[in-house]
Amino acid sequence: MKREELQQMLLEAPFDALVLTSEVSRRYATGFHSTAGAVYLSDKQAVFYTDFRYVEAARAAVNDFEVRKIGSGRSYTAVINELIEQDGVQKIALEDETLTYAEFTRWATALHATAVRLEDRVARLRVTKEDDEVSKIVAAQRIAEQAYEEVLNDIRAGVTEKEVAARLTYLMLHYGAENMSFDPIVVSGANSSKPHGVPTDKEIAAGDFVTMDFGCIVDGYCSDMTRTVAVGHVTDEMQHVYDTVLSAQLAGIACCKAGVTGKAVDGAARRVIEEAGYGDAFGHGFGHGVGLEIHEAPTAGLRGEEPLPEGSIVTAEPGIYLPGKFGVRIEDMLYVIEDGCINLTEAPKSLCIL
Repeated sequence: MKREELQQMLLEAPFDALVLTSEVSRRYATGFHSTAGAVYLSDKQAVFYTDFRYVEAARAAVNDFEVRKIGSGRSYTAVINELIEQDGVQKIALEDETLTYAEFTRWATALHATAVRLEDRVARLRVTKEDDEVSKIVAAQRIAEQAYEEVLNDIRAGVTEKEVAARLTYLMLHYGAENMSFDPIVVSGANSSKPHGVPTDKEIAAGDFVTMDFGCIVDGYCSDMTRTVAVGHVTDEMQHVYDTVLSAQLAGIACCKAGVTGKAVDGAARRVIEEAGYGDAFGHGFGHGVGLEIHEAPTAGLRGEEPLPEGSIVTAEPGIYLPGKFGVRIEDMLYVIEDGCINLTEAPKSLCIL
């Protein structure tokens, strides 16, 4: 129960209550998605305030927090001040990492308690996924994989990158996605050397690599995968680069387990790419955390100094990018356990030539 986790965190924190104002933190705490609202939590009360647009649905969906409607013309600081006074709160924590300085200052000035920084306390709680969270991520991944399997039938010479991206989006929504985790990346030929390239009107041609990076959302939780396929035929160089990326990914996966640093996992994959002579062509990290946000803690990259926690989910996505020629990336999602990791991605990743 997220309320229990948050209240346990409160017991160990140097403040008496907290306010969650960011969309992702509100959803984490209550399980309910809204574009407006504020969560107040102390050792005495757990209240979710939202407006007329959401209150009926919130009352039907939220179990662990009392749902209250904020009256027309009232501010969130005003209603939270009432709770502060009821609870005798002296110090209250605000989400300093998601509020602007101006917003934090307005909240701090208006509240009848000393405002302090929440820092990354909620983000740290979100790193370790509960079983129901893992199930939602897996459900999103299965939808993405079903869309991938079908979109392979649409990839051929003459079809544009935008058309493939649109088809992926449609298929994921068709099979039950709430939304996309991010705008799908579909890049082909020379465009595939751009790790975060945007789909264009470029027509796919015979001999092209097509890299597709995409994912979808189920009940708030994201999936993320990348597959690179070829159209018609590949050169020896293309095959070699593909095989190198796959070997690097497998090396990183083999290294990934709870207690190993993200930097070490990245290093296992990076060595394979460097030894093949492509070190300068791998310019991003091995992976990142996935959950309610598509990029969240922990980090499996050069700056990943902290051990990967048991129960976290990280991507495995090394790549090689050769400007003016082509690029290859292969991405799975890994569930980190004590003695290794469980690959949540089932889509095949041997080179597919369409």
